[in-house]
Amino acid sequence: MTTPVWLTIALPLAGAAILLLGGRRTNGWGHLLGCAASLGSFAVGALLFADMLGRTGEERVVHETLFSWVPVGELQVDFGLQLDALSMCFVLLITGVGSLIHIYSIGYMAEDPDRRRFFAYLNLFLAAMLLLVLADNYLGLYVGWEGVGLASYLLIGFWAHKPSAATAAKKAFVVNRVGDIGLAVALMVMFAYVGAISFEAVFAAAPQLGEDVLTAIGLLLLLAACGKSAQVPLQSWLGDAMEGPTPVSALIHAATMVTAGVYLIVRSGPVFDLAPNAQLGVVIVGAVTLLFGAIVGCAKDDIKKALAASTMSQIGYMVLAAGLGPAGYAVAIMHLLTHGFFKAGLFLGAGSVMHAMDDEVDMRRYGGLRRALPITFATFGLGYLAIIGVPPLAGFFSKDGIIEAALGAGGAKGYILGGAAILGAGITAFYMTRVMLMTFFGEKRWASGAHPHEAPKVMTWPMMLLAVGSVGSGAFLAIGGTLNHWLEPVVGTHEIHHVAPVWVVTTVILSVVAVGVGVAYRMYGTRPVTEEVPAGSSLTVAARKDLYGDALNERVLMRPGQLLTKGLVEIDDRAVDQTVNGIGSLTDAAARRIRLVQNGFTRSYALTMFSGAALVVAAAIVVVRR
Repeated sequence: MTTPVWLTIALPLAGAAILLLGGRRTNGWGHLLGCAASLGSFAVGALLFADMLGRTGEERVVHETLFSWVPVGELQVDFGLQLDALSMCFVLLITGVGSLIHIYSIGYMAEDPDRRRFFAYLNLFLAAMLLLVLADNYLGLYVGWEGVGLASYLLIGFWAHKPSAATAAKKAFVVNRVGDIGLAVALMVMFAYVGAISFEAVFAAAPQLGEDVLTAIGLLLLLAACGKSAQVPLQSWLGDAMEGPTPVSALIHAATMVTAGVYLIVRSGPVFDLAPNAQLGVVIVGAVTLLFGAIVGCAKDDIKKALAASTMSQIGYMVLAAGLGPAGYAVAIMHLLTHGFFKAGLFLGAGSVMHAMDDEVDMRRYGGLRRALPITFATFGLGYLAIIGVPPLAGFFSKDGIIEAALGAGGAKGYILGGAAILGAGITAFYMTRVMLMTFFGEKRWASGAHPHEAPKVMTWPMMLLAVGSVGSGAFLAIGGTLNHWLEPVVGTHEIHHVAPVWVVTTVILSVVAVGVGVAYRMYGTRPVTEEVPAGSSLTVAARKDLYGDALNERVLMRPGQLLTKGLVEIDDRAVDQTVNGIGSLTDAAARRIRLVQNGFTRSYALTMFSGAALVVAAAIVVVRR
């Protein structure tokens, strides 16, 4: 392979460095360099993909060792990259969808005086995410993992002059640090028991490790995935992250950050396959989160926060599938790829609506926009049909595949997981239909002076390309088992156990989806939408408050943490400081008294020396006589 893998990372990283170090001198063309770096990385990825297509099976793995990174005693880590079938999927998704978001941002951020800095952060985000998925060891993955966290902090808080944006950035950073502890400790456990942290060494040693050790590693990796992929209980940062510019939301939710946790679990499949308790934890987290996010999405009037809750739910589907082991790895990646298209399209469509409505995000002040924004309506509508799983659009193939894999888990477990996934599909249909109806249909509820208009071509063309992916990516990946065969060298093969004929399961799923659409239409399509928030049920009130996720974190973690910190401070003040200060005072007092002995008279010193010598002689005589 003549094209170096490291070039995919180097191009956006160089773009970020030039734009950040070049300062205002790059303002005039910084956005163009940012797009060129991203597109260049995509071109390199496409060349690598074309070369990989010419190989078969196990030959579709490329290792590159750039330099000796950590040569410390027994810990020997090279800075190495690994391109295989799994990482190739992520490279194309990150650089492809990421490049479309870069291009869209040219129009969206046209009036922002700091546009150059924004594109630098976008480039940094891509470089960190590419390192995360291309590293051949957990330490390299960890560097990319932390780089993504830094870039997300910078982008979410890009408009830091808004207190809400600054707070959201800090919240995302802190919550993710909790998850990152899991990955850091997992690396320590791997080194303690394996003596290495490369994928190859850890996976080769996994069968010899005890189940308890593997379970510990698996649960620690799951904690890390919960943070990056906004899964329960570390989901609270995702909705607030909408305070950043809309292209950031599209990048985080579709192509980069939230997919990192799914990648980590699938990449670590050899560990999870030998740790059934850790796998059980993964499927529980996925099932709970897909319902959690769907319920929250039903009550959001902010269009971006409704889509954010949707992302939480859809990532829950992927985590659930990844927790099913070899039966779910491929379909988890399939849903991740299709989701990358339709969720990016939905977020960019939301940005187009905001662009037309003077940055208004409250859907209660939309209505009837389909005529004013025909391209946005069409592209957003295709993303809507894809996410709710209408055949033959992308989500139909990937989401139905996850539901079938869940049902095939067998016994009560299969019915519980499959039932949760089917219920989630119905709720998804409800809240996404609600978004469509409140935004594009019904009476105009625009504020006085609003003049909705279609976005410029630099914004609509990326939306149209993503809509094409929303329509056809699922069929392309599913028909003939294209993606299954592609990923087979990495995730293995496993036949899904079908509890019923496929057409029966499909009929049930589509029926539930139709019910969700019908209920939403009855509530929002046949009745006027008011600006007042209806009283609603207790569940609706809870959903508006994110099912009290923040309140729970405050009560369970923040307040006890404050009390613990206060107690430690008191111990430090009263015990540690007073002990140290007491020793110092005692030493000072002793010194003051001893200092009086030094009177400056030679005869006193001679007498002291004579007395000391006499005592030594007397002691020696006593010892000799004994």
